[in-house]
Amino acid sequence: MASRYDNAAQQRILRAVVVLAGNEFMGIAPGELAKALGESPSTATRDLHNMKEAGFAEQIQETGRWRLGPKVVQISYAFSTELARAESRLAEVKNRYTREP
Repeated sequence: MASRYDNAAQQRILRAVVVLAGNEFMGIAPGELAKALGESPSTATRDLHNMKEAGFAEQIQETGRWRLGPKVVQISYAFSTELARAESRLAEVKNRYTREP
């Protein structure tokens, strides 16, 4: 169900991130991305350019194919780091409350 806040171009970019995920070594050709998104090749190329500008995609120089850029991995790593901190804090609280008096 679409809302007044939905934006087709933004939604397409987010879907493109999901399509690119898992293809970091071989990459995806712009035509493959276009087909996966149900869009024209020119739209996929424009989206890839905008994703590249934001650090979310990069072109593999040797093949011309595209993959997720470092920014996405950095976001994932930041989440993992914060999760580890939260687990550590939780373990400290658990230890404090489960010690025998």
